[in-house]
Amino acid sequence: MDKNTFSGLFLIMIILAGSFYFFKPSDAEIKKEKERITLDSLKKLGITKAENKAVVSEIKIDSSELKGAFGALLSGNEDLSVLENQNLKLIFNNKGGKIQSVILKNEKTYTGKPVVLFDGNENKFGLNLNVDGKIINTNKLYFKGIKNGNSLSLRANYSDDKYVEYVYTLNAEGNNVGFKINLVGLNQVIQNNSIALNWETKLLQQEKSITEEQRASAPYFKYVNENPDNLNLNKEEKKELNTAKIEWIAFKQHFFSGVLIPEKAFDKADLEVKLSTKPGEVKEYIANIQLPFNQLANQSYAMKFYFGSNKFSELKKQGQDIEKLVEMGYWPLKYVNRFVVLPVFNFLEGFNWNYGLIILALTILLKLVLSPLTYKSYLSMAKMRILKPEMDEIKAKVGEDNPTLLQQEYLKLYKKVGVNPLGGCLPMLLQLPLVMAFFFFFPNLFELRGQSFLWMSDLSTYDEFVKFGFKIPFIGDHLSLMCVLMTISTLIYTYFNNQISGATGQMKYIGYIMPIIFLGVLNDYPAGLNYYYFLANMLTFAQQFLIKTMVDDKKIHATLQENKAKPQTEKKKSKFQTRLDDYMKQQQLDKAKK
Repeated sequence: MDKNTFSGLFLIMIILAGSFYFFKPSDAEIKKEKERITLDSLKKLGITKAENKAVVSEIKIDSSELKGAFGALLSGNEDLSVLENQNLKLIFNNKGGKIQSVILKNEKTYTGKPVVLFDGNENKFGLNLNVDGKIINTNKLYFKGIKNGNSLSLRANYSDDKYVEYVYTLNAEGNNVGFKINLVGLNQVIQNNSIALNWETKLLQQEKSITEEQRASAPYFKYVNENPDNLNLNKEEKKELNTAKIEWIAFKQHFFSGVLIPEKAFDKADLEVKLSTKPGEVKEYIANIQLPFNQLANQSYAMKFYFGSNKFSELKKQGQDIEKLVEMGYWPLKYVNRFVVLPVFNFLEGFNWNYGLIILALTILLKLVLSPLTYKSYLSMAKMRILKPEMDEIKAKVGEDNPTLLQQEYLKLYKKVGVNPLGGCLPMLLQLPLVMAFFFFFPNLFELRGQSFLWMSDLSTYDEFVKFGFKIPFIGDHLSLMCVLMTISTLIYTYFNNQISGATGQMKYIGYIMPIIFLGVLNDYPAGLNYYYFLANMLTFAQQFLIKTMVDDKKIHATLQENKAKPQTEKKKSKFQTRLDDYMKQQQLDKAKK
């Protein structure tokens, strides 16, 4: 080789080396190419980018881990598999052998996108195994998948005859997913008498009001022979579940849930909820469940998942009190909702009416049932109004500086004319449980989700009449038209109620404060709830107008005067009345001594 040829080849080598160095792709370009390859594989499975945002990422592995148990499975390529039926589309990742995404095919978010309960690497599900003195988390292992019809087996081999296997089964219909863990030949490898099943996820926003969604979301659990319970709805909490066997654990969102139901109750677990401030995230749930390991050559754990809506009837089909994930209120409101309101609502739903009309019919039925109590309350307030001139005379005679004596004289007057001063309050108190029950019923009613009526596009969330673009204290970032109408109707109702009862002084104005408070409280609540309260006020106006035509003040006054003229027979006093009289006498003596 002559000098010129050698020089030419040397320069070519330098140029090639320089081009490899200076023109190599950047880290961003490498990452983008990996995403492209992953998305190509997703398209072959019929999975869109919106359904699965997971991409293959570089994993730094300690070289010592590669030499340990399951070391050969710590590196590999991610491979996705799909099982689906009419209701669910499940995307599985061989990394961790987990369900990576759960898509509810028949449901949409408030933005019109598919409802994705869990998605991507934020969702963790796997075992912590004590193998050869080291804790192995199966979420890091690359499993080998075999799909057979509606079943998918994902296996991680320790050796040819020793392995961890997850088997998932999805039936042609329904929202249940069979799940089975098989530990084969690992009795000589796993050193503890128990293993830990770890389930973690970050809930994704599905509803328009993330504040309301956070307020209604929490991890739930049920001990054997006990009612379901839940962690704190408003703050972070961690709880050890060890007082009894555990029938199921649920990651509940406002209108959707994922429930893990073992064939044999769990021994113990710890459950945790964390608040999230990231946009689009509701909360983070963590469950660590202890499974007994009896050192058998072949050991299995059978379970199932429920992935679906929090519709009461659908949850009830699952059994084991899972329907109690739907919050119906505290005692006695939950019994009113479950055994009175819900059956009536389901009956009306059978007519296939618009849900706005169903709420109207439900409100009318409620008012008809309560009309006898409403009549008694109106009548009692009318009697008190008619007595007011005589009460004013007593007040002028006794004076306001002696309230105890004044009350004694009032009670004598009530007794003479035969009026119960609490007669207007008691009927209202008896109506209160039914009225308050709806405060829990409508915000948690899945059937209202996505249902429109008049200008309200979704009865399960607030209707935006005005969007401020910024937050106003007490009100928020919007104004709900139905909430405004409800507030106005309540103020008008308060005005007419004061006319009926003859309220004066401070009592006349206290009633106007609550509607204003309700405006701030209920502005972020579902339009369906405000619509019900608005209808209730309108129907109350109609009832009072009708009752007013039936009640003659002159006749009531004449009856009261007749009662007053009748000779008073001494009746045996109740213990309460005796104590009240004694108290008033003592107050009079104390005042006289001063």
